[in-house]
Amino acid sequence: MTEIVWLGRGGQGAFTSAKLLGAAYTSKGEGKYALAFPSFGPERRGAPVRAFTKLSDQPVLDRSETEKADYIVILDETLYNGNLNKLLKENGKIIMNSKTALGNDMISFDADSIAKELKCPVVNTIMIGVLSAISGIVHTENIIFAIEHYMPKKLHEKNINVVRKAVGEVLK
Repeated sequence: MTEIVWLGRGGQGAFTSAKLLGAAYTSKGEGKYALAFPSFGPERRGAPVRAFTKLSDQPVLDRSETEKADYIVILDETLYNGNLNKLLKENGKIIMNSKTALGNDMISFDADSIAKELKCPVVNTIMIGVLSAISGIVHTENIIFAIEHYMPKKLHEKNINVVRKAVGEVLK
């Protein structure tokens, strides 16, 4: 099972990311299963939010929070702390929205610049694209499928464009 922890703040779309990744994974075809769920503290905009995505070729029956992740995706760099490494499986990776690397154990990607350039208010779908390009868990087409089937139509074009841009930047 592949497990991803999403760290963000209320309103940044961490739970939406978890759900979209799950939908993208199951769109790969028969025998692909996903579970996505949030963990909220105080429910308010700006409060820290954790969300989880579990991906497997078998039905996902474990509904508990991930204790050891393959990937931790951080939407807001203020949520990073050095103890996150303890939450990674062997060979796990931290992928963070940041202009600068805070440690050599993580992959930094400046999602805020793409969001600003393409006038996207949040970086969640950008970071799905980054995760996809780094991990190969899903392909761009799977993410586009998830966006088209699980997001309002008025958000499709902008989110598809930022995913494509992010994947292209990572794969340069």
